[in-house]
Amino acid sequence: MSARTSKNAAPTILRFERIGSMLAKIVDNAAVGMVVSEMDGRMVYANRAFVDLLGHRIDEAADDNILELIHPDDSAAARQRLSLLMRGEAGEYRGEHRFRHADGGPLWVMVAASVLRSDTTGQPLYLITQITSIELQKKAEEALAHSESRWNFALESARQGVWDHDIRTDTMFYSRMWRVMRGIPPDEDVDGDQAKWLARIHPDDLKHVMDNVDRQDQGDASFDALEYRERTRDGSYIWILSRGKPVEWDEQGNAVRTLGTDTDITRLKTIELELAAEKERLRVTLDSIADGMISTDENGRIVFMNPAAELLTGYSSTAAVGKEVRDVFILRDGVTGEAQDCPVAICLATDQPAHLDDDMILVGKSGSERDIRCTAAPVRTPSGKLTGAVLVFQDVTQSRAMQRELAHSATHDDLTGLPNRAAFERALNGAIGSARDSGRRHCLLYIDLDRFKPVNDNAGHAAGDALLKQVAQTIRGSCRSHDVAARIGGDEFAVLLNDCPAEVGQRIAEKVVRAIAALAFTWAGRTYHIGASVGLTMVTGRPASPLGFMGEADAACYAAKARGRGMAVAYGEL
Repeated sequence: MSARTSKNAAPTILRFERIGSMLAKIVDNAAVGMVVSEMDGRMVYANRAFVDLLGHRIDEAADDNILELIHPDDSAAARQRLSLLMRGEAGEYRGEHRFRHADGGPLWVMVAASVLRSDTTGQPLYLITQITSIELQKKAEEALAHSESRWNFALESARQGVWDHDIRTDTMFYSRMWRVMRGIPPDEDVDGDQAKWLARIHPDDLKHVMDNVDRQDQGDASFDALEYRERTRDGSYIWILSRGKPVEWDEQGNAVRTLGTDTDITRLKTIELELAAEKERLRVTLDSIADGMISTDENGRIVFMNPAAELLTGYSSTAAVGKEVRDVFILRDGVTGEAQDCPVAICLATDQPAHLDDDMILVGKSGSERDIRCTAAPVRTPSGKLTGAVLVFQDVTQSRAMQRELAHSATHDDLTGLPNRAAFERALNGAIGSARDSGRRHCLLYIDLDRFKPVNDNAGHAAGDALLKQVAQTIRGSCRSHDVAARIGGDEFAVLLNDCPAEVGQRIAEKVVRAIAALAFTWAGRTYHIGASVGLTMVTGRPASPLGFMGEADAACYAAKARGRGMAVAYGEL
């Protein structure tokens, strides 16, 4: 009989089989036949023991149904009970039935079936069926009618320990194999006192046994098996599957004799515990990963989310499971703001990994926005069938903000916030190219402050910095929105007036002169007045003078200072 934890082990088997883990190897080499079916009965996985036992191989591309394995000569009970499980009307079932071998012959097996449900939604996911051959046991039971010795020999060959409880005298009979599995010499008498038997049971299992042993003795139809750990002679514990039922009744219909068998299921329990431990390690690992992870089925519906994905999307796993991933994982372009296709949809449509690394914004349930990097990869069965996708995404909001800050710092003046000289020269080169290639005309202003040094010397550098910030704002406010204003030196500024005629450039230059002259800068109770001299030149398609356009504007600015400061002079007037 399988352990009760087997219903939780099946998804782990499926998951680890896909990646060839040791977990899948353990299950595949288990001595007990295991088969996993969809809730409609279609079989999707079977381990080696199952294949060896029945000779059937599972083809996921086919529609082989587990109900078809029940031998036609068997009773309808197996089909009925398994159908109840598949409809979700029962949680588990145990029974003995004849299954159909691949050669067409019947094979007696012990069936333990249970429904695996979702940890989050409680919805039935798979039917887990474990099958153990009881052919030898059945043959032994048949032999009982002919010979006591043959009966005993068959049970020992099947390693089934037999017990016989006479309720009237409260005495017990134990077979030779019953003794052997517990490390008791075959010829040693065993005291059948219930208290001594209970003393050998593991403390953690004692309550379960005490609560149910009378149900077994009385023939409760809904309970005929006990699983517990019992201490052997060497002090170790073995797992026992004890099955039994009444075989004699008194005149009032009360059970007076119960007969049953004990089976050592320690090996099966060890595998189940290993599977449970592996599943727990997997859960802890996924919960600890900082990246968001979402797993979907082949239709793009969510089947799993880790805590990081819950945090980043704003959806709980309970609320998200079953939804289409595009309704939970909402992306838009970080530059244009346009909605983006879900990477899982792209992955499932192309059967190829989908990578989205640049300027992607994840919009959370509350409307929060995060810069992310994400990858969706297909998930396939060993036969290559596409069964879903896994989406992994990282929150890169902080790193991208740092990148933007670094990019801004590389092109802007730290004090004034205006573009720096390098950025201005790139803009000027672009303007020169457009003038040469398409005949556009631009105007270049070179601005040098007048009477700034006394402020810096008398009031200090802090005052000078504060004044430069005001000047930068004044220059920026005097220009058009599409013009480029930059700080190119200590108290020197430049402005590129794009697509600007000479007369408009002259007016803007004079506006800058007036605006700076109107500044009344106060520091430590003292008011300072400064001015500005501006030189301007036109950026056209004609070859520049040997001075270059910046040299021409600088020369015009020098002429403005020579003529008395506080004015704008064009290079063409020199």
